[in-house]
Amino acid sequence: MIAVIGLLAGIALGLLWHPVVPVWAEPYLPIAIVAAMDAVVGGIRALIERRFDERIFVISFLSNVLIAAFLVFLGDQLGVGAQISTGVVVVLAMRIFANAAAIRRLLFRA
Repeated sequence: MIAVIGLLAGIALGLLWHPVVPVWAEPYLPIAIVAAMDAVVGGIRALIERRFDERIFVISFLSNVLIAAFLVFLGDQLGVGAQISTGVVVVLAMRIFANAAAIRRLLFRA
């Protein structure tokens, strides 16, 4: 429940405050958001399956964001940033859809 409240508070603050993203962080922000969405959807699935652990959620959230951002940074350093970014988004999107399908099956028995 704390995670949901934090998510809603973060969205509200972002809409009201209009934070400025530093130029150096702009390439990493979309990837970080997709990685965070993966952790949130996975957390929702775990919550529905009654195996949610806040500690695991926080570690998953932070590690997903950091690993995804690091992969994009590494890709930029190697000169293949766009390809690595696409790969990271594809993998994370597949995980999001897999978790969403599991949530659908659990909620609707379909």
